[in-house]
Amino acid sequence: MALMATIASVGVAAQAPAAPVTPPAGVNVPTDYLIGPQDVLSIVFWREKDMSVDVVVRPDGKISLPLLNDIEAAGQTPDALRAAIAKAAAKFFEEPSVSVVVKEIKSRNVSITGQVTKPGSYELTSGMTVLQLIAVSGGLLEYADAKNIIVMRKENGRDRAFKFNYKDVMKQKNVEQNIALKPGDIVLVP
Repeated sequence: MALMATIASVGVAAQAPAAPVTPPAGVNVPTDYLIGPQDVLSIVFWREKDMSVDVVVRPDGKISLPLLNDIEAAGQTPDALRAAIAKAAAKFFEEPSVSVVVKEIKSRNVSITGQVTKPGSYELTSGMTVLQLIAVSGGLLEYADAKNIIVMRKENGRDRAFKFNYKDVMKQKNVEQNIALKPGDIVLVP
């Protein structure tokens, strides 16, 4: 992908030598990354600079591109989205060369609420567990019910709850409760 962005910037620079163009900076994406709402993408067309844009994935999961209109982005990998854009652009351009660069990931968040020092939404890092999220949020408050923490997750359109007993996990008991979090999970600390 970086090569395509470099090739695209070289092509654009050749058309307008007075203004050097640097390739858009991307972020390292996790191997299991799927594009989601609020993510910021840079769509770069080689030889068609008027088509190249930075876009934010809308809440409905789509992005709007010049000439191509709305394209479904959410739930796809950057490579799958690149292929979908190239296919749509083929109606207008001969052999379109497109790259998709992820500039910001804002869809991979988890939330923690209740009796923690800093409740709120946090960026989900690769492999983050319930215990790690509690640590990132500053830890449990003095009167937190550490034995009855709940992780809420949407799976196939349904809410699913996982119990988490902080005290057990800290004593190395029932450590399987310390599940890896997924985007959109909410941890409730009573």
